[in-house]
Amino acid sequence: MIAFIKGTIAAYGPDWLVIEQNGIGWKVFYPHTEAIHLNETVQIFTYMHITENDVSLFGFESQEEHDFFLRLISVKGLGPKTAINMLSHTTSSRLITSIEQGDVNLLKSMPGIGAKTASQIILDLKGKLIHTNDAKESYCLEINDACEALKNLGYKQGEIIQAAKVMSESNSLSTEEYLKIGLQFLMKKKVGR
Repeated sequence: MIAFIKGTIAAYGPDWLVIEQNGIGWKVFYPHTEAIHLNETVQIFTYMHITENDVSLFGFESQEEHDFFLRLISVKGLGPKTAINMLSHTTSSRLITSIEQGDVNLLKSMPGIGAKTASQIILDLKGKLIHTNDAKESYCLEINDACEALKNLGYKQGEIIQAAKVMSESNSLSTEEYLKIGLQFLMKKKVGR
């Protein structure tokens, strides 16, 4: 299997790009073509989809996005083209939050996703996405520890993601101080309902 391709952007379209590597042009379906430029050197993480009639490569800007894509296509009735379209319309962090919060309406707003598929995504993936949250990876150790403490206190993943964003607005605090900020945010949110 091809884990990643490193090369130069030779061409691109609305949902694909061609990466030139050692004289070979790899056509890859890619969700973020608005952010690339011709002749730019890139490293794209890949997933190869093989069917009876076709072999396709799908590309991702990070390993976390790749892993989230694999989770999406594990859902019954959700193919790789639909999953890549979802990632081209919003971030994986936003999709993870909507799945964890059971937000059927946001999922239904994605191309090719109806009410039945949206419900199936939530049913299959809710509570299983903590390790594929690409936003979590960019936080410092203290915030990650505070998030783990919130999880142990019974907060849902969607709430933890929101609290982590609020915590990240403060710099160089201890785990306990970040946890306090997270708890205050979540208590205010509960009172505001």
